[in-house]
Amino acid sequence: MLDMKFLRENPDIVKENIKKKFQDAKLPLVDEVIALDAEARRVQAEADTLRANRNKLSKQIGALMAQKKIDEANEVKAQVAANAARLAELEAQEPVLEEKIRKIMMVIPNIIDPSVPVGRDDSENVEVERFGEPVVPDFEIPYHTDIMERFDGIDLDAARRVAGNGFYYLMGNIARLHSAVISYARDFMIGRGFTYCVPPFMIRADVVTGVMSFAEMENMMYKIEGEDLYLIGTSEHSMIGKFIDTVNPEEKLPYTLTSYSPCFRKEKGAHGIEERGVYRIHQFEKQEMIVVCKPEDSKMWFDKLWQNTVDLFRSMDIPVRTLECCSGDLADLKVKSLDVEAWSPRQKKYFEVGSCSNLGDAQARRLRIRVSGPNGKYFAHTLNNTVVAPPRMLIAFLENNLQADGSVKIPEVLRPYMGGTALLVPKH
Repeated sequence: MLDMKFLRENPDIVKENIKKKFQDAKLPLVDEVIALDAEARRVQAEADTLRANRNKLSKQIGALMAQKKIDEANEVKAQVAANAARLAELEAQEPVLEEKIRKIMMVIPNIIDPSVPVGRDDSENVEVERFGEPVVPDFEIPYHTDIMERFDGIDLDAARRVAGNGFYYLMGNIARLHSAVISYARDFMIGRGFTYCVPPFMIRADVVTGVMSFAEMENMMYKIEGEDLYLIGTSEHSMIGKFIDTVNPEEKLPYTLTSYSPCFRKEKGAHGIEERGVYRIHQFEKQEMIVVCKPEDSKMWFDKLWQNTVDLFRSMDIPVRTLECCSGDLADLKVKSLDVEAWSPRQKKYFEVGSCSNLGDAQARRLRIRVSGPNGKYFAHTLNNTVVAPPRMLIAFLENNLQADGSVKIPEVLRPYMGGTALLVPKH
């Protein structure tokens, strides 16, 4: 959410930013909220004047009564009563105007970083760099669920009977591999100096609206019926929410946390939820990382965060690349975002396995996450990034480590989490 003062003083910058995000339907909102803000400030100024006069006139009444000037005191009382009626009108208007302003400000997009390429959607994202050499083996690589089934490692039919499409049972060594990757990612991030955390898997509505846009909320979140609770779509939501309504000493920043959680997503409007696989699903597990820092440090932390993901995948010999997300592909709260994509030898292309985002002070402003420094209080900057998200990551892992005989090689870094196993041998 933008600072109202910034919008008031820079309407043309805000409108140009909206155009860069190809959201022209929101352009009238800028003038509308400026008019509402002017009205709100006028109402507040008049109300403040009446409140000050009330205190002044109350003292006059007391003085006149002490001097036995009853008639004059009654005249002042009448004036106080008239002012009280007007003040009540104004005080009723204040929260209504504030709520109208808040609702509009919640949908006006954040100002994107000047380095963000302008583009309409993810088809115009820009490749930044590749890490590792993509390899296409001289044998056919099966679809990922076919690989898993050779190990008796997945049961989609049973999951469909139990929960419907978009769910799965992972079994045996594939399930163990899934957990091994999560455990390795946890220890990898602890080794990078992050504090490990297991957060709440449900959050209240005020946290949901603090960490994401309304459009994202509608497309992603599962609401718990009869409760002010939502299932998290990613642990970033509850991790950032941990700092709601806090004032944090500047010397304690940055907070660097890595978290494990299950994630639940509607995937409303998404294609592929019916397909026989685990790429786009309603439930998965994830290791995440978040940073709460000073504004001047957020660019540095953005580069550190995505590099962590690249390093993790490269430690397992999986080729990856980074993509700069264009303006039209950025969610409204994001200042800048970069996707990490893993190589798929079967498809002969890269696919997304993680996303790194700098949200500036947008989440902090909504959640009232402030920092106390020598020059006063200010809003923190927040960032988040995927460490690893199986089972999607398993697709990249299995395809890149599959051998010609159908076995799957286990990289050295994962072997301690797999009981020392170096090779998985299929059952079929």
